[in-house]
Amino acid sequence: MMKLSSTGKALSLACSLFLSVATQTVMADDQPGKGVTIRPAEGTQIEEKFQHKILYKALEELGYKIADPSETEYQTIHLALGQGDADFTAVSWKPLHDAFYKEAGGDEKLVRLGTYVSGSLQGYLVDKASYDAGVKNFGDLKDPAMAKRFDADGDGKADLAGCIPGWGCERNIEHHLTEYKLRDTVTHNQGAYAVMMADTISRYKAGKPILYFTWTPYWVSGVLVPGKDVEWLAVPYSSSPGGVKEQTTYEGKDLGFAVNTIHIAANKAFIDKNPAAKAVFEVAKLDINDISAENGLIKDGQDKEADIQRHADDWIKKHKDTFDSWVKAGRDAVKK
Repeated sequence: MMKLSSTGKALSLACSLFLSVATQTVMADDQPGKGVTIRPAEGTQIEEKFQHKILYKALEELGYKIADPSETEYQTIHLALGQGDADFTAVSWKPLHDAFYKEAGGDEKLVRLGTYVSGSLQGYLVDKASYDAGVKNFGDLKDPAMAKRFDADGDGKADLAGCIPGWGCERNIEHHLTEYKLRDTVTHNQGAYAVMMADTISRYKAGKPILYFTWTPYWVSGVLVPGKDVEWLAVPYSSSPGGVKEQTTYEGKDLGFAVNTIHIAANKAFIDKNPAAKAVFEVAKLDINDISAENGLIKDGQDKEADIQRHADDWIKKHKDTFDSWVKAGRDAVKK
């Protein structure tokens, strides 16, 4: 066996060290988030887990560890982000949550990145029979006779299945009730939304008039289909809390709520330290119809944590090129 000279040994050692450093560099570029634990914040609705889990997978590809997410209402989510008690959320609606964003510190402490979901609607709907009978505008409910059509508890007032406190939409609804002078004829019912909608759907199936608030993406519009089972109501005129001017018209009808985009919001200090995560958040996009379809699976009973993880994994498999491009953007960000 040939023995290496001292010079050969030195060269061999140098090569080994070079390869070791090169390997470590490649691994560092491949997993720039290694050693960092991300603390996500989710809403309390199971229908929003899907869009978070897809992002978790992308972040894990970059080496990040995902802590158990905190689950709370949207105002508290934004406050936690501003205070540094959470790192990001995938459910910051613009402009619906603008007030929460500003109250939590605004651009000094938070940042909204990319546009994760586009074209989210909110508004009031009634059953198609009521719409065809003349209830086409939320302001029509100022007429006691019209309002009584939707009286579910016998007090003579219309019962609106509305918004849970803390979501943001209740500010608009409460503003509308005052602005359109509907306090005497409409009751804004607030509670567990899924329970209210189960009752609303049961009433519809029983042939009774229904009046409710909803948004997209959400499974409700897959059960009570706008244009078929129900219709969006217009409002008398656009009016938002604080006099904020918003784009509230959809297909020529003023729905009274801004057409929203949904963004990833994050703690600014976290983003400044994590360019790989920032890059993913900037490029990630989900089709609103994909979310509604997944929500329908939840509604049909696929509502366990493992089910939702499978839904996310299936989406990634079907959109592998898109998903891989997010991960690549994260890796590229640390090479600049």
